[in-house]
Amino acid sequence: MMHMLALFLDDTTVNPQINPQMMPGILAAIAGFYLVLFIVLAVVLIIPTWFISKKAGFSPWLSLINIVPTFGLLIWLYVLAFSEWKTAPVPSLTAWQPPPPPAPPQV
Repeated sequence: MMHMLALFLDDTTVNPQINPQMMPGILAAIAGFYLVLFIVLAVVLIIPTWFISKKAGFSPWLSLINIVPTFGLLIWLYVLAFSEWKTAPVPSLTAWQPPPPPAPPQV
């Protein structure tokens, strides 16, 4: 992206100085690029956190807090880490005892 900006700014064929009329277009292109990048990163973060929130028993809408850069993910992680999950515990297999063997026959 910076190479394209340098090419736009390096307009030495027409004028050896920076053309001030091109600056709004350059800034609009950079702003558009960062907007698309922000949306892509937000979607990449929201989809997994949506499924994790759902599996943890929370409202999946909680994952939309990730729209807030940096602090949204930290808040979401703190909510998950320090709250009681509303899921049923998996039954433990160590509590199961096999039945005793049958008694030997009496002679």
